[in-house]
Amino acid sequence: MRIREGWRGWDEYARFYDWENAQTVGRRDVPFWRRVASAARGRVLELGCGTGRVSLPLARAGVDLVGIDRSAPMLARARRRVPKRIPNPKSRIPLFVRGDIRALPFRARSFAAVIAPYGVLQSLTRPRDLTSALASVARIVEPGGTFGIDLVPDVPRWKEYRNRVQLHGRAGGAEITLVESVAHDRQRRLTTFGQRYVERRGRRTREHRFDLTFRTLSVQAMTKQLKHAGFEAHTVLGDYEGRPWDERADVWIILARRE
Repeated sequence: MRIREGWRGWDEYARFYDWENAQTVGRRDVPFWRRVASAARGRVLELGCGTGRVSLPLARAGVDLVGIDRSAPMLARARRRVPKRIPNPKSRIPLFVRGDIRALPFRARSFAAVIAPYGVLQSLTRPRDLTSALASVARIVEPGGTFGIDLVPDVPRWKEYRNRVQLHGRAGGAEITLVESVAHDRQRRLTTFGQRYVERRGRRTREHRFDLTFRTLSVQAMTKQLKHAGFEAHTVLGDYEGRPWDERADVWIILARRE
């Protein structure tokens, strides 16, 4: 069976991404990535920057940041959020680039750090996709540079279900309901979320349907992959406050160093 490309569905998701994440992850990971990025001595690359949820606050804090994403609708929303005026003297204007994280379009050793927040590497649905992405990161980060990875461990734990109402609220003058289905391919470690957003404006109703597929690896497996790509995983954390990791942690964070 052919495996679905992990980037599919994200163009359609763009219009709902910020609304959904404001009700789920919100901004609780931003201070952590701000600390990691601020410690880098040079330019920082964010993989899968999307609508700028993480990259814009980092740039406001003075990080020299480039964000890359494959989705043009996601990047369009990020660019619209860039302030026309620099809010304070230390702020930077982030550069947003459309590209594939499996083949990063940057010069060798051109970044001091690379960050992959909120499970972005889990959108690489085939083993060779992850191998290509890690090799590409290894090429563009300088020796001794940092690679920070955030994994979402609970994806494979979700029970399978169909057409369950997950979220309901208002955004942009519309009433929005998320109706979701979940299916697992445990042999390939894949989880697919079938998304149906029902958008109501007065008497008009419009539905938006798309799938998002994620692949989950253990910390041990990801650490082994990093080693093969030329990174040493030196820190594994279980939350954004810096607590130690264990398999029950809500978040799996790996900080690695380019050898």
